[in-house]
Amino acid sequence: MPEPVERDSRGILDPWLLQQRVSFTRHAAGPALAGLVDFVWAVRWDLPPGGDHRQEVLPHPSMNVSVGTPDARSGRTASEAVLNGVYLDLVDREMAGTGWTVAAKSTVGGFGAFLDDVSVYNGSVVDVGVVPGLDASALLSAMGPDAADARAAEPARVGVLVSALEDALAVADAARVEQARTVAAVARIAETDREVRRLDDLAARAGVGARALQRAFARCAGVSPTWVLRRYRLLEAAEAVRDGTRVSWSEVAGALGYADQAHLVRDFRAALGRTPEAYARAVRARGR
Repeated sequence: MPEPVERDSRGILDPWLLQQRVSFTRHAAGPALAGLVDFVWAVRWDLPPGGDHRQEVLPHPSMNVSVGTPDARSGRTASEAVLNGVYLDLVDREMAGTGWTVAAKSTVGGFGAFLDDVSVYNGSVVDVGVVPGLDASALLSAMGPDAADARAAEPARVGVLVSALEDALAVADAARVEQARTVAAVARIAETDREVRRLDDLAARAGVGARALQRAFARCAGVSPTWVLRRYRLLEAAEAVRDGTRVSWSEVAGALGYADQAHLVRDFRAALGRTPEAYARAVRARGR
């Protein structure tokens, strides 16, 4: 099963505050989608008037098929089914009143199984119908009305999304699916092996040339292998202060494969708009 947010909040900034205001759970996507979908996540909220919640996220190098309540700032009220491309920068979402979302988070490169070139969707939110085999109206109808008890309806809604993706996978090109799973496996090395620091390291571990790896990532993941490496290191750096504890950033930099602390601070500030220590102070002040 996917880890609960208490144990893995990578990408969720200020996770302590999130848990005070919103129900956030992760569900397994099932064996048919292995290597393509990391997990299905579900969010429910019931906030008092004036108690809106703004959640910042440093995104994983992933795409999401998302069904549910739109961002409170959009002006839209009806539920929608959309595809969220890979976001390169810090993003946020505004939640207000009562709402819900069920979404499938891809592996890095996983949605290359369904789409010819995922990079065209980077930073975009588009109708889910761009994915062959998925239909927004059908998903929304199968998940039921917004008035339904979101907590009771959540397992069924997760099942609807998983089933729809399995059906879409069944008609996808087999060679494209195989390449997407291969890219996801290589990206998993980038995520977990801190000895892998450069493109050449990753290509050697994958047993392919650097240029071939770049082409495969460009088509399936929409971002370069080097970008994936750096993003995962930044996600881990932010996670290091999840509990508001003090950390040695020079030690973190070394553990995450950075040449020195200055390089970590530079990348962290560019991605999150603040230094690691400034973020750590904010987390300590908010959560404790």
